[in-house]
Amino acid sequence: MEQRYDAIILGAGAAGLMCAIEAGKRGRRILVLERAERPGKKILISGGGRCNFTNLYTAPENFVSANPHFAKSALARYTPADFIALVEKHRVPYHEKKLGQLFCDRSAHDITGLLEEECHKAGVTILTNVRTDGVSKADHFVVRTPSTDFHAPRLVVATGGLSIPKVGATSFGYDLARRFGLRIQPPRPALVPLLFREPDLKRWSGLAGISTEITASLPSAEPQFREKMLFTHRGLSGPAILQVASYWNGNEAVTIDLAPERDLRAEWRTRRNREPGDWRSFLREIMPRRLADRWVEIYPLAGASVQNLSHAENQIHAWKILPAGTEGFGKAEVTAGGVDTDELSSRTFESRRARGLHFVGEVVDVTGQLGGFNFQWAWASGYCAGQAI
Repeated sequence: MEQRYDAIILGAGAAGLMCAIEAGKRGRRILVLERAERPGKKILISGGGRCNFTNLYTAPENFVSANPHFAKSALARYTPADFIALVEKHRVPYHEKKLGQLFCDRSAHDITGLLEEECHKAGVTILTNVRTDGVSKADHFVVRTPSTDFHAPRLVVATGGLSIPKVGATSFGYDLARRFGLRIQPPRPALVPLLFREPDLKRWSGLAGISTEITASLPSAEPQFREKMLFTHRGLSGPAILQVASYWNGNEAVTIDLAPERDLRAEWRTRRNREPGDWRSFLREIMPRRLADRWVEIYPLAGASVQNLSHAENQIHAWKILPAGTEGFGKAEVTAGGVDTDELSSRTFESRRARGLHFVGEVVDVTGQLGGFNFQWAWASGYCAGQAI
């Protein structure tokens, strides 16, 4: 048995559904094939179940890619305001949590619901629980499944990356790209906790559960991230660490400022002039008590000389941690790397090597920072491909 469509979209996630909506609205006959039992599984678990669906301050600088300019066209053509208009059209209540991050008031089901409703109105066919056995192309694409062969002149790959395998993530999109001759930037976990090396594990793992505000940075990357850091039993997590992990090259130390914008020597002198006290009690005012106690055990202040105070302050402002690795794709929120952007049109997301083959969303080598940017990339890339079909 075979069926014919104007375009087939592999993957009913954020990018795939947006692509289907836009193409369907333009009168195209669209089929979406999804391996899972329902559309949008990753959407439903995002943002603690409330879906951080965009960020008001989205800009190209919020994305990691081998080509930092590739995302500019799509992000300009479909903006946060465009998706907010769709959310408001469906009367979905939402709020800004912080730093431009927009969340549903109720549940991520509101986002999957509006996407499915828009697909229905656009005449899009969505089939779930469908295993793709293979893809071939002669004069058109053929997607083989156990029961049916689907034919179309256009194929859109929106299968996501390797992150969160428990919701069905696979390497299918990368494997398909390679079969058609496209280059792949090596996929790696992003927005992921970092692991301690053995010496640091012995020193710091007992602080699991402690959270404190820091600034995290890397020598090879420009962004600095000032947010919370969380000690875990195996390493470091929290927003600041997840952010910097997306830029980590695997062999450099992360620099952590445990007292951002604090002049510790001046504060110490002022405190000593005001009342007696030791270095430990002073640090308890700067950072969580257990962290301060452990810090003094490992880095005791040798004396209150200017040189010793300067050295102690530098240690706190520039604590170096060389990670043993990351928690891997199982704990990563997204996948960095993917289909090389040099292989794709930045306006249509069509392959330069295989006419009619498009790649959108997380499978492409464009990865957003934490805070709704990856969803905005999904909406924007899906929109542009949908307009091109």
